[in-house]
Amino acid sequence: MSATSVIGLQWGDEAKGKIVDLLTEDHDIVVRYQGGNNAGHTVKFDGQTYKLSLLPAGILRPGVDSVVTGGVVINPRAFLEELEGITDRNGGIDGDLLISSRAHVVFPWHIAEEAVLERGLGGEKIGTTMRGIGTCYRDKAGRAHAIRMGDLVQLDTLRSRVGSITEHKNRVLAALDPDAVPLDAEKIFEEYRGYAERLVPYVTDTTTHLHKALAAGRRVLFEGAQGSLLDIDHGTFPFVTSSNSSGAGIHSGSGVPERAIDRMIGVVKAYTTRVGGGPFPTELDNEVGQHIRDEGNEYGTVTGRPRRCGWFDAVATGYGARISGVDCLAVMLLDVLSKLDELQVCEAYEIDGERTTDFPGQLEELAAARPVLRTLPGWNVDITGVRRLEDLPSQARAYLDVVAELIGSPIDIVSVGPDREQTIMVSRG
Repeated sequence: MSATSVIGLQWGDEAKGKIVDLLTEDHDIVVRYQGGNNAGHTVKFDGQTYKLSLLPAGILRPGVDSVVTGGVVINPRAFLEELEGITDRNGGIDGDLLISSRAHVVFPWHIAEEAVLERGLGGEKIGTTMRGIGTCYRDKAGRAHAIRMGDLVQLDTLRSRVGSITEHKNRVLAALDPDAVPLDAEKIFEEYRGYAERLVPYVTDTTTHLHKALAAGRRVLFEGAQGSLLDIDHGTFPFVTSSNSSGAGIHSGSGVPERAIDRMIGVVKAYTTRVGGGPFPTELDNEVGQHIRDEGNEYGTVTGRPRRCGWFDAVATGYGARISGVDCLAVMLLDVLSKLDELQVCEAYEIDGERTTDFPGQLEELAAARPVLRTLPGWNVDITGVRRLEDLPSQARAYLDVVAELIGSPIDIVSVGPDREQTIMVSRG
């Protein structure tokens, strides 16, 4: 077997798309195994910038198969718009595209429900992207009102399923919001029938496909979405996503056992960002935080929302590395820190007067955590042209050494700019 996984170790937005793009040329299949169009990758390829939310980054590579597995929830309209955006620019796709028949489908009622539920939280909003991802996963767990891709393409039964679910959802929405506009079942059916007719050539049993591919020695790359700290089971609940976004989600999302993965790469930013609500111990709500935001263009790929920025948090990131079982690190956006005279890294928390390097499981404890910071000198040198580790300023190398020491994993990749060539492959010298 030959399989690699790319996992974000923080609160998402770690620039995983660049690493996936770099590694795709050494793989035959790229797999997206969880999440929906609430997360995005920005990938630069052949001088063009692509923003991908549902399609694996491998879709841009000639001869590479792209697989979307059952752990993903799919908005068909968003999926087709994304696919058309690529085919219109590139004249088509070179390589097979497969969608799992087990993947669940996002419908208009999911988006309507999510909007009503989020409004009802008032000041305790989770910060959802309002794309119906969480409510689709909720129906998946509830089973009774879920429709999968395999059901979507069965047009003889789709109309009755949409009709009965719409009737139920209209009652729910009316109870939650008396001003809610009722959903039209026939209109939804007609819209989704059109999507089904266009997607049916891609729908298949991706689990069987991947097992056969691995048995045949094909090289598979698993592409995680979001970050380990947003994992529904292991993240900073309730300010999390609705799927297993850590390495724990590979098996449940794809049907491929984790022992089939030869290499787990943990992707981290050289600093920390977060979108939406929830405690953030190293947050810099000041001019330094704004400087990092501007230098790193820290605005959401999908939503455009400004990200909260702070110092590198080794406690949180180390926890993400442990639950995902990473073998090595890819440190991204190191160049963003180049104009700062002094840098800090969080090496521990102080909670109720006690120092700890354990990441709290309860939100209240994380909110009470005060970062214990290690101060390091900045380098104030443009590093975007550096291609070898030894050519980095000594201060930058020292910063990387501290990150590796605190996380307990070696650094194999360092990114010093957005383009593919602005990458230092440490193991290659």
